[in-house]
Amino acid sequence: MTLSKTMHALADPTRLKILEILKKKDLGVSEIAKNFSITSPSLSHHLNILKQADLVSFRREGQNLIYSLNLSVFEEVAEKLIKFFKK
Repeated sequence: MTLSKTMHALADPTRLKILEILKKKDLGVSEIAKNFSITSPSLSHHLNILKQADLVSFRREGQNLIYSLNLSVFEEVAEKLIKFFKK
């Protein structure tokens, strides 16, 4: 995880909304999509950026991908930001 990848992922309102949704519970792609009026490829693009930044993880349940927050990365980012601002 790099801080720049994380910040890039967090800089988009759609991705922030995805994270807010996943904060409540783990969801499949189709359930996430119900909250947006964007195309499936666009949603996949946003989810891929969140995956690359390690902010979300997924597991396969049959043909469905279930996404969840990766809380350890949020803790790591918070720690790095605290150290940055302490100096």
